[in-house]
Formats: sequence, C-alpha cells, structure tokens
Amino acid sequence: MEVNVSAESFESLVPGGELQEKFKKNHDIIFYRRQRDKAASQYFACFETLLLTDRGASLELCERDSQDRLCLQIRATQSGTVRVSLDELQPVKPRYHVSDVLLGELRYEPLRVNWKREDCVCLTWGLGQYKLLVSFSPFKLEISCDGEEIVTLNPENKLYFETLQDPTRSSSDSCQDDENRCGLWKETFRQFEDIKANGPSSVGMDLSLHGFKHTYGLPEHADTLVLKDTSVTEAYRLYNLDVFGYDINSRLGLYGSVPFLLAHKLERTAGVFWLNASETLVDVKYNPEPNEVQGEDEPPGKKSKISPQTDVRWISESGTIDCFILLGPTAAQVFSQYAQLTGYQALPPLFSLGYHQCRWNYEDEADVKAVDAGFDLHGIPYDVIWLDIEHTNGKRYFTWDSQLFPNPAELQHHLQKKNRKLVVISDPHIKIDPDWPLYSEAKEGGHFVKNREGVVYEGTCWPGESCYLDFSSSKTRSWYARQFSLSKYEGSTESLFVWNDMNEPSVFNGPEQTMPKDAVHHGGWEHRELHNLYGFYQHMATFEGLLTRSGGTERPFILSRSFFAGSQRLGAIWTGDNVATWEYLKISIPMLLSLSLTGIQFCGADVGGFVQDPDPELLVRWYQAGALQPFFRGHSAKMTKRREPWLFGDDVTSAIRSAVQDRYRLLPYWYTLFHQAHTSALPPIRPLWVEFPSDTSMFAVENQYMIGGALLVCPVTDPGVTEVKVLLPGSDELWYDTNMAAVHNGARTLDLPVTLNTVPVFQRGGTVVPRRAGCGSSTADLQHFCLNNICMCTLYICYVYLNTHSCMFKFEKYLHVLTYTYRYSYK
Repeated sequence: MEVNVSAESFESLVPGGELQEKFKKNHDIIFYRRQRDKAASQYFACFETLLLTDRGASLELCERDSQDRLCLQIRATQSGTVRVSLDELQPVKPRYHVSDVLLGELRYEPLRVNWKREDCVCLTWGLGQYKLLVSFSPFKLEISCDGEEIVTLNPENKLYFETLQDPTRSSSDSCQDDENRCGLWKETFRQFEDIKANGPSSVGMDLSLHGFKHTYGLPEHADTLVLKDTSVTEAYRLYNLDVFGYDINSRLGLYGSVPFLLAHKLERTAGVFWLNASETLVDVKYNPEPNEVQGEDEPPGKKSKISPQTDVRWISESGTIDCFILLGPTAAQVFSQYAQLTGYQALPPLFSLGYHQCRWNYEDEADVKAVDAGFDLHGIPYDVIWLDIEHTNGKRYFTWDSQLFPNPAELQHHLQKKNRKLVVISDPHIKIDPDWPLYSEAKEGGHFVKNREGVVYEGTCWPGESCYLDFSSSKTRSWYARQFSLSKYEGSTESLFVWNDMNEPSVFNGPEQTMPKDAVHHGGWEHRELHNLYGFYQHMATFEGLLTRSGGTERPFILSRSFFAGSQRLGAIWTGDNVATWEYLKISIPMLLSLSLTGIQFCGADVGGFVQDPDPELLVRWYQAGALQPFFRGHSAKMTKRREPWLFGDDVTSAIRSAVQDRYRLLPYWYTLFHQAHTSALPPIRPLWVEFPSDTSMFAVENQYMIGGALLVCPVTDPGVTEVKVLLPGSDELWYDTNMAAVHNGARTLDLPVTLNTVPVFQRGGTVVPRRAGCGSSTADLQHFCLNNICMCTLYICYVYLNTHSCMFKFEKYLHVLTYTYRYSYK
C-alpha cells in the first residue's frame, strides 16, 4: 500500500502560526541557557607547558574550580590567518572533530617568542607585523597587527568547555534525577526525548572585535545584511531546519549554516570562522550601540572618545573549539583567506547560469514539452526544466512514474536537441519498501542512520515511513554516487542533473521536523555532533556521482537546499520555501548578499515565491531581481496557480521576456565573474561596502549591490512605485544608466523615475562589461561565439577619468578571461 504525505496539509501553515511553534526559541535550548547563566569561568594558562614547534605553539589551560585541563593550540599562516583550537587534554573518549570541510592541512608558520613577562608571553611570526599576546591568569589571547589590536579571545572569561563524562559513573538516583531535570543527560522538547550518551558536552567562547561596529555573515537567516545586536533579542541560531514559509526579520536557523562572521571598519576587514557542526548560537553586542558612535564620520582631527567594539559569543552544543581569525586587511584578502580554508566556488557549467523553470510538479511528459514549446513560442530563452517528487514511482528516487513519464530518456533527448537540460529531485530519505531493490541494497549494506538502540532509524517524509542514508560514511557516499551511473539509473542520460532537497534532514515526525540528536551515525557519532553537515555530505555524494558519470570530463550541476561551510565547492544553493509577497522579495537581497560574503556564491531565491500566488506586478519585479542574482530559477508549489511567464497578459510577458533576455546578454560577464570567484574568491554579487570600503554610508546598504566591480543594481522591491532612490557611491566616480545612457556623478542619491519595465542598472565609469548583442534561446548559443567572431559581443567601455594605460589594463584582464571562456568548452 502506498503511504504518501499530502502536500495540501501545508497550505494553511504559511507563514507563522502553529508551524513556528514546532521550533525552539532560545529559552528552550538548555545548553545555551546553561552557558548564558553561568558566571565567568577562570581558566589560566600554564606557562611551563608552552611548547613551540615548526607548526605553531601549544600549552595547557586549567579551570580554577573544576581543575579540568584543556590543550590549547595556536597556529598561524603566512597569509594572515590565526587558528586557535581547544580540546580536552585527556578525554574519556575522543570528541568529534569536523572533517571534509577544510581543503586539507594548512601550511603553518613557526611561532617565536617576541618577549615574555611573568603574566604573559608575546608570540610572533613571519616579518613580525603580527603579535599574539597570551595572558596567563586569567587566560586571554590578543591578536594585533602593526600595533593595532584587532581581536581579543576570552576577554570576559566566557570560555566554556564541558568535559565528556562516563555514562557508567556511579551516582545516586536523586543526583541523576537532578541532572536530568537540568537537561544534562536527558531533556524533553514537546513530546520528544533526547538522551545524551556522553552527558553535557557544550563549548563556547567570547571574543571582541576592536574598532568594529558593522558585522555580517552567519547565514542562513531571513534577516538584515548587518547583524543585529542580540543583547535583548534571540541569538543567531545555526541549526539546519526545514522551515516552510519562514518568518522574515528572524534569527531562527533555516536550511543551511555557515559559521563565518565578517567585520568591517575603515581600513580593515576581518573574519571569524567557527568550525563546529553541532547546533550553534551566536550572540552579537555592539559597544557602544552603533548610533552612539560617530567617530568614523567626524571630520579629521576630531576623534570620538568612545572606541567602538563588537563582542561576539559563540556557543555550540558539542564538539571542540576550532576558531580561525582571518586578519585581512582587505575584504578581498578575507575572501581569499576563507577560500584557502574551505575552498573556492565551483565554476558552474554555462547552462546553469541561464534561466531555470521549475514547478512542484509538471504533470507528465506532455506538460514538460508544452512548457518547453511555450518558451520558444514567446521568445523567452531558458536552459533547464525541473521535475519535483511527483515524477517518481511513489516517491522512490532514481525511478520514474511509468504512467506519467513512460519515456524519460526520449524526453531528455527532446530537450537536448534544443541544448536544454532536465533536473530531477533526489532527497535523502528512502521509502521503506522491502520489494524495492535500492532500499534492500541500502539496508543490507549498512547505509542507513540508526537510532540510539542501534536499530535502523525510521522517520516520516514525502514517501511516508522512510529511512535516512548516512552520508557521513564515505562508504555510503560512494554507494550513493554509483546510483547516478547511466547503467544503474534507468531512464537517465548525460543531460540530466540533480536537485538535493529536504536534506537538513527533514523528518516530518521528528523534533523540530528534523532527525533526533541521539540518532547514531557511522563511527558511533551522535547526530548532534554533525547535524549541520548532513546536507553538505549528500551534496558531496551527488557531486561525486555526476562527476564520475561523465568520466571527469564535465562539471556537475547540483542544487542543494541544505549547506555548510565548503558547500561552495559542490554547486548551488537557494533560499528555500519563500512566500509570494513583496517582503520576501525584499529580504532575498540581504539573504543572498550574506551567503555571497561567506563563500556560498552560486545562490538564488525562488522567483515569484514558492507558495501563494504573486500578482502580476510582483511577478515581473521578481523576475527582474532574479535575473540580477547568481542562480536564476522560477519555482512554485503545486497548490499555487500556474505561473509560466506568458499566462498574465502581453505586458507582463513582454516585461519578463526583457528581463530574461537581459540576463542572457550579460552571460559573458556572469561567466567571467564566476571564473574570478573560482580562482580568487571574489563574490559575483557583493555589498557596496566591498567595492567602497572607505565610505561609511555604504556599510549598511542592503537594497542595492554590485555585480562584480562594474555594475550597480537596485531592484525595485516595492509595489506601485514610480520613482526609486538610488545611492551612487564614490565622489570620484561616474555612473552610466544602462537604460538611458545618461551619466551621473557619484556621491549622491539619484531620484530615478521607473515604470514596470525599468530595471535600475548603472555601469561604473572606466569599466569593461562584455555583453552579447543577441540572447538566443539558450546558453548553448554562446558556444558558437569565438574570438574570430567577436562582433557577436559588444564591449561597453566607459573611458572616464582614467588614462589609457589603466583602462587598457582592465580591458586586457577581461579579454584574458574571455579568451579562457571561449577557447575552452562551457561544459
């Protein structure tokens, strides 16, 4: 008997309401409360244990009351990254260390003693511009550069490290009851009980960022670009969750997590990367509040008496402390330092930078072909059409519904004749069906997550009762990757690509709609240790499968909903189940900018909103915004009305066609930017402050942004407007309206008249933007372009206030990348 979960049950849950009650607030998170309520700890460093090697320094820390001893390691790289790691000196069992996220072991510099006193020691490396001041009692670590203090670790003695305990310890029943009431060994949320095999194991540390009052990053949250002060509000929660129709202006963790925070001030950008995959909360406090300090904006010679400072506190449920301080000093250097740790953005295949058309669900093969023909009929280019869960045989992934999709290979060949692709969904849950060979093979091979009793874990998702693949096991990842081979995946061809959804993982009947923390993975690790890595590992396995399928000759395309630091190496992500309202269109911009700053640069939001029905104006504005974002996909839920671009009248069709065609004309530029991201870590879209780091008025702007260093865009995100205000930065800059060819001085706010067809885009004077003269019907038309036929591309060059040498330098840089682009295949 088929048991499938109905989609209609979700329709009434958008947004807010009872749905949000299933997720924890800060006061429900016991390890967070325990750390916040505890008085300052007193760790002191034992100087006599200091050991210097050719890879850094180590010494022991001891907690004054408990006498718990920790091993501190301090390492530094030549490029300006400091790694601070803390683990138990003699644990009763090993603690979980995150693997597979870092590219490999870094090359560390030898540290040397610069000077020492009874209460502290100063270490340095390289040319000596960096200093590490280790205070012994209480322990504190100050990092400075050329005499400027940048970061202090443990300034308020909030270092916290719960050592693992032996569960077989002897203890009175009354003591155990007290500990369970405190959530040390067992806790309950709603009807769910969480048994902790190793007892309390949380870790935490505070740090101060000196002189900074603007911080960014920590995705994924539907919130502002600049991180908010959380002193009297919810902390930023990093815990991957399936939040359907999520609230905006919220610090609730969404589908993915990147524990990377950036801070920016005049003359310096810095970063903090907290490598921990368990549930993590981050508190941010600005001292004083940003509006209380005017020092950066005051005239020269007049300095504020109050120096700004941002205090950040990291609290994780388990694991170890592994913290990287990225010292910049420029934003570009911070991006590079982070990419050297976790990897550069994968260079996308060209087709994936085109437009994607998706719906839950296109009904059958005839429906897919009709939609495909509709794009041609209306002159709208596109590259990929997508199939959601209904294309399968009863939600069994790697299968096809034989009634609705009887000839899937022929369907793919039909699309491929037009140089278009098909993407299908593949979720991590596997329907429990002993008669299904894939389920039986996975069970017999030991590829499923187990519960705390050691039995295969069962939860509910779209197919009904399901088991969940344990992607943390390299053996399971290899097995899963093999399922994508053309010989195993019947009906698939080389033009089929993959969408990993529901991989937080989503468990409809689980705590917070996810997997219980006491489920057990390969190696005996509890799920709590690696929860935020689950989707990352499925993404990795899928990437390996498609790469192997092509024999390593073609770059894969995989979209994943869940992600972690390092997911940029594997493909694209999107912002999940958004809602068709103007507020969600508006919040998509800071969400995507936050992702881009933290390495997840191939990102997008569902155009039109996944749930509810957009009015025609909202749909047009969303297409215009989506065309100016890295990943460009229209998507809608099955309970919504159909919304192909030609269903809303000629005016709407024309406006959408224009937006999509403009995207295709700019594909040479987008591809160039992704090559730069792939090689230098510069994000294709970036906040204004990245390009104008000395203009304090840019630091909090989130409604407009730069595409590369040349284009400034300001999508229209409000209904019924006839004019928008566009901030044009740079007193020595000129900006060219790409619609009107008008030129405007920088350092001003422009009142720009707009109609439904207006997309505010400005080109920076002195830059080169490669554009195609035509747009074609798909990105494959670009492959017919070559340097011998360069007339197909128009280079818009603005020689403004730049001498010939500097302008030609920029031209040659773009020409070099164009040569790379067209000399080699776009595959």
